[in-house]
Amino acid sequence: MTDATGPFEAVEPLLVEHAEIERGLADPSVHADASRARRLGRRYAELNQVVGAYRAWRAAADDAAAAAELVELGDEGADDLAAELPALREAEEAASERLRRVLVPRDPDDARDVILEVKAGEGGEESALFAGDLLRMYLRFAERRGWKTEVLEATPSDLGGYKDVQVAVKSKGVPSDPADGVWASLKYEGGVHRVQRVPVTESQGRIHTSAAGVLVFPEVDDPGEVEIDPNDLRIDVFRSSGPGGQSVNTTDSAVRITHLPTGIVVSMQNEKSQLQNREQAMRVLRARLLAAQQEAAAAAAADIRRSQVRTVDRSERIRTYNFPENRIADHRTGYKAYNLDHVLDGDLDPVVRSAIDADEAARLAAAGGGDGRA
Repeated sequence: MTDATGPFEAVEPLLVEHAEIERGLADPSVHADASRARRLGRRYAELNQVVGAYRAWRAAADDAAAAAELVELGDEGADDLAAELPALREAEEAASERLRRVLVPRDPDDARDVILEVKAGEGGEESALFAGDLLRMYLRFAERRGWKTEVLEATPSDLGGYKDVQVAVKSKGVPSDPADGVWASLKYEGGVHRVQRVPVTESQGRIHTSAAGVLVFPEVDDPGEVEIDPNDLRIDVFRSSGPGGQSVNTTDSAVRITHLPTGIVVSMQNEKSQLQNREQAMRVLRARLLAAQQEAAAAAAADIRRSQVRTVDRSERIRTYNFPENRIADHRTGYKAYNLDHVLDGDLDPVVRSAIDADEAARLAAAGGGDGRA
């Protein structure tokens, strides 16, 4: 392979790493460790974007250079090449811009699966109903994307909404492009979502404002990635119950795990056995601890990482869903559309794209703006 030259010297070590991972993935022994194979697969998919963009740039640059040389020499067909040269140089510039973009460091978790939690906030029963609407929106969005979903824990409300619900969202295999990963899209959903509509409990037809909170965590696919000392855990068991305290079973199958150093508490009661609930609770705990570790590392490095709202207060909103106007508005990106019914039916792509574009613009600016440097 031709060596990287010009403004893209940073590509060379990535090409070497790509080749090393490719050899590793061809080794059957690597696949005996599923978590390691998945980590390598994620990194390989990310580097594939760089390698593809680099090869396209080199090919375009070589074509433009060869044509320019023949035009300068005045060889046969030089006039035709001279006419083609502007388009060849334009293609080279487009390939250069594409390579510059893929070289901008992206979130290493983009290809991960996620655990998403929706919590009712201000607004009582209306907020719980809206939390149910958000859950259905995410489930339908996942279905459109071909992702698998699994409800881990749910606390229903009396009118059919949810006080709290946790769902795992998983891609079917490692995405070929990390930008197509679950975390790459859903990480922007973390925060407070505000709804404006006439609640079913409102007899006077007045519009009310309430809120629900969404938390999103990248899922840990290798338990060893997050070290948890068993001595740091307090595990309580209790009897599962449904809405209004109605008993679900007569055994102490529900599990509550408290991580003492951080104070993180995870409760699970959806499964029928205590062991299953404990496994699910540990799954969520690992995801929350990974997120906490990443936030601490980002803060220590003085890096600005997209934060999520941890409290469910409607004054700290990221998005408003206005039912009377059929309007959806994202307050971080300025996105606004009057197709709320379609969005709630899972057509979330344009809203997510507005957040991705804003994030990419910020990363490009931080990486040096338009100077063409990686």
